[in-house]
Amino acid sequence: MSTQPGYILVVDDIPDILKLLDATLQFKGYRVVTARDGQEALDVIKRERPALVIADILMPKMDGFSLLHRIRIDPETCDIPVVFLSATYVGQEDKEFARAIGVTRFIEKPVDFDKFFPIISDILTRGGPTTPISLNDFEFYDRYRKRLEVKLGQKETQIARDEHLLRTLPEADRLTFESTLQQALKERDEVQLLLAKIRERLDSFSKPE
Repeated sequence: MSTQPGYILVVDDIPDILKLLDATLQFKGYRVVTARDGQEALDVIKRERPALVIADILMPKMDGFSLLHRIRIDPETCDIPVVFLSATYVGQEDKEFARAIGVTRFIEKPVDFDKFFPIISDILTRGGPTTPISLNDFEFYDRYRKRLEVKLGQKETQIARDEHLLRTLPEADRLTFESTLQQALKERDEVQLLLAKIRERLDSFSKPE
């Protein structure tokens, strides 16, 4: 791993958002490397240490929470600043969990770039957290399971409401609404899959004394 920081690693599974962040950051003069999920991001970090990681939370293979946890428990990467961008995990409990595992900043999507760039500049100037916070593995996965269970319940409620509303809409108004519903269904399925993996991981632990 290179010890010379000098690029921003942007991690998001939505191509349009990835391209937008890549283009806007490069326009501001930053060197940018992109990844489509947490596992790909870790592979990039192993090759060259970034100055900053900007990551979505809800992603396939390895999501943002797991990526942050892996960064913080590794002595070689534990001081890398990590910024979360999220449109899904925006509740107070989500943000508290992110802080508990060592996030540097939490920004809700859609991104307000007038506020975003000063934040990025400030982080790159000051560096990462001086005392990275990290839960042990069992605590991380147990708290993460609870967050996913809450998020799944919220998605199920949203989908049921949207499906009901869709049936009441005129045909001409359904196309846009159907797109929103399909995105909610996709996110629900991703949360279900991740929750199953987290529960399986928890089953492999012996409950601490």
